[in-house]
Amino acid sequence: MDTQRLILFFVFSFSILMLWEAWQKESRAPQAPATSETTVPTPASTPAPSATVSVTPKGAGGVPVASAEAPPAKRDRVRVTTGEMVAEIDTLGGDLVYLEFLEHKDFDDKNKNFVLLTADYRYSVQSGLIGADLPNHKTLYSASAKVAALAPGQDRLDVRLEAPSVNGVKVVKVLTFHRSSHIIDVSHEITNESTAPFAAHAYFQVTRDGKSPPGDTKMMSTYTGAAIYTEQDKYVKVGFGDIDKGKTPYSKTADNGWIGMVQHYFVTALLPPEKQLREFYTRKLAEDYYSAGVIVPTAAIAPGATGKVTVPLYAGPQEQDKLKAIAPGLDLVVDYGWLTVIAAPLFWVLQYFHAWLNNWGLAIILLTVVIKLIFFPLSAASYRSMAKMSCVSNTAMTG
Repeated sequence: MDTQRLILFFVFSFSILMLWEAWQKESRAPQAPATSETTVPTPASTPAPSATVSVTPKGAGGVPVASAEAPPAKRDRVRVTTGEMVAEIDTLGGDLVYLEFLEHKDFDDKNKNFVLLTADYRYSVQSGLIGADLPNHKTLYSASAKVAALAPGQDRLDVRLEAPSVNGVKVVKVLTFHRSSHIIDVSHEITNESTAPFAAHAYFQVTRDGKSPPGDTKMMSTYTGAAIYTEQDKYVKVGFGDIDKGKTPYSKTADNGWIGMVQHYFVTALLPPEKQLREFYTRKLAEDYYSAGVIVPTAAIAPGATGKVTVPLYAGPQEQDKLKAIAPGLDLVVDYGWLTVIAAPLFWVLQYFHAWLNNWGLAIILLTVVIKLIFFPLSAASYRSMAKMSCVSNTAMTG
């Protein structure tokens, strides 16, 4: 009977732990309210470049390296506001350097909104073209305005930044924000004003330091670091320690998959369109400063023509059902650690109850009741055993 009580103790302790974790997850990353007026864009809606263009692996060595602190330059920030987020784009490189979620509260201060991309962690999204004199994340772009907002009734907002024309090649970087979505399309529009066809490779990368995010404790530690998914290798974690050692436990080239940075409750992932050739890389940029990125080819652009290369970015909460609909394997970033076998089914049931009751508090209460009912026979047997032992003890004492 002591064994039964021990089993019950661990089961109920674990259940309470999982329910508390689910409550914290909900308070940090609540689901966005549904809307019937807009359609959430997905990476599949982005047209892929011509399939006739082949990929010659470029390697991360072709991607320019910047220090953790960008060099001084005459630069501005473009502040973008949508219904879900506030973003800031640095005109040096056109980098996405700040991302605040209006629907999610800060872990430590509930009076503040949660900020994912921030200088505190050197957390940003960069992109550019590979090649001599071509615009990259060290290029100073120009913007027509310092403030942009998604107007009522508007489904998308394009923020355009123009790079200086070099050798007859004009590049405009475009970040497209969508209503009711955490997907941001990062594009490079290339106009070939020269007399010869033009083709290049574009890179897109997420940079970050190795610090754990707020709320990550030793007791409830979760994975923070790079992650890659392909059909061949499935979900692969590449920790900062692995990047330090130069380990690359993933396929570098594929025509599917995504790459990004994962932390507790949130993920930032680059999602090239399916069937587009790509090359993945992870890299140490400086001390405690890392990048995870993807290189894709541009289609050949004829003289006088304009081409475009786009990689959607998902930057938002780890809402498992929504992630599964956005890209294959993206829902795997929801990390339950070594307790996945037990925690995943429990949370699935909790989500089912929430969809039925539309209230997390009631869903947690109902799940607790269900767990107690499931283990009631074991509990009853334990109680009967304790009662018998108590009777025997009393009889012995009175005898």
